Amino acid sequence: MSAKQSLSSLILGALFGSGLLISGMIHPQKVQNFLDVAGSWDPSLSLVMGGALLMTAIAFPLILKRREPLFAHKFHVPSAKNLDAKLVVGSALFGIGWGLGGFCPGPAIVGLVSGSSASLLFVVSMLLGMALHRTYHDLRSPPT
Repeated sequence: MSAKQSLSSLILGALFGSGLLISGMIHPQKVQNFLDVAGSWDPSLSLVMGGALLMTAIAFPLILKRREPLFAHKFHVPSAKNLDAKLVVGSALFGIGWGLGGFCPGPAIVGLVSGSSASLLFVVSMLLGMALHRTYHDLRSPPT
């Protein structure tokens, strides 16, 4: 990774983390209240998500008009368009985990900086889950 890539990653990561801190997305109760539309609903995260969707809708087509990314040789854009059971089940598990825990990976990692024990527990559990998935995947499809 070049110095320009490292600096860019640091700046963009700090900007993303700051946005998560300012919006309150590192606080599980705020996220759970946003998801609880039938109870103590807190619609304030709609602005965060709406802003992210708006920026993506504007910037993504402009970025893809470039011949290549600024710091890579090619774009890595998913080409699969089919919905399979793994995608649906994985998405459902992600949503259930987000609703129950109030964390998704980005805010949980940012929460580590604040010393949150809930963030630490989530991140350790997430890493364990990733390792278990990798082990299961490797056992099911050994190298050829």
